[in-house]
Amino acid sequence: MKLKYLAAAFAVAIGVSGGAIAQTKLKFAHVYEVSEPYHTAAVWAAGEIGKRTGNRYSVEVFPASQLGKESDINQGLTLGTVDMIYTGQLFAGRNYGPINIGGAPFIFRDFDHWKHFSTSTLFDELSDGYAKATGGNKVVAITYYGERHVTANKAINVPEDMKNLKIRVPDAPLYTLFPRAVGANPTPIAFAEVYLALQNKTVDAQENPLPTIDAKKFYEVQTHINLTGHITDALLTIIGAPLWARLSDADKKTFTEVYREAAARATGEIIESEKKLAVEFTKRGKTVVKVDRKPFIAAVQKYYKEGKLPDGSPLPWPKDVYDKLQAIK
Repeated sequence: MKLKYLAAAFAVAIGVSGGAIAQTKLKFAHVYEVSEPYHTAAVWAAGEIGKRTGNRYSVEVFPASQLGKESDINQGLTLGTVDMIYTGQLFAGRNYGPINIGGAPFIFRDFDHWKHFSTSTLFDELSDGYAKATGGNKVVAITYYGERHVTANKAINVPEDMKNLKIRVPDAPLYTLFPRAVGANPTPIAFAEVYLALQNKTVDAQENPLPTIDAKKFYEVQTHINLTGHITDALLTIIGAPLWARLSDADKKTFTEVYREAAARATGEIIESEKKLAVEFTKRGKTVVKVDRKPFIAAVQKYYKEGKLPDGSPLPWPKDVYDKLQAIK
């Protein structure tokens, strides 16, 4: 009887021990370089998830399109091939149109307007709408990506300077609004292929924030950095529905807190980087053009007033969403 009792106790001890060290491995995917704040913040978050869950979860971060281009990793959330991602709002907008508005050109008055939007009830409503449209993909944080500017091999001072310019844009439809509004020719190309496309003159120009222009070394194959500031952009941190559904309430709280802290860290670094880079690019021999944005804004705003995109299709958000965003102080 003693032997049976000891055997049973040993089996229980093994089970407890096994449960204590059991670990769920998770994949976090994004398309950015390892030198960028988004990646270092994601790596920091991976460590914090491990610590704060007693190592029940181990997060491996896959940067630089290792698990596919941005459209692939968005699809991977639903398929369960990736668990968490960074993605632009215009990629999330393929599943839920209204969330596109946060990545639309000249939609924010300034950085403070964007910051207030990022903590608004409107942003929460858009995130909830996206969750319903995707079967439960959960937006847990938003990170400032930076103001997007146009690089080219010429100065851009007025909208006419962009006429027929073949400009690379991300492969999400709303990214074409700004270039089409000023007569340019938007060309969707995967992020990992942009440098080569510029080098080979497949495209004449591209648009991204200054920290990305620096990290991806686009300045090496472009002579002019034109400060159009046409999109105040952000990245969403999204946890896929299959993972979110199986997290306990306590773990959901932990994951959310960690990724919001990571977003704040990366946002702060991007703001500091933006302050320095215009001067830095000048030191590297690049021509930095301070653009009068008013005529560019006017070219885009007419489409908001009409409620249509340049191809005649309706804007992907209802008017009340636009009005709520503009009312944010």
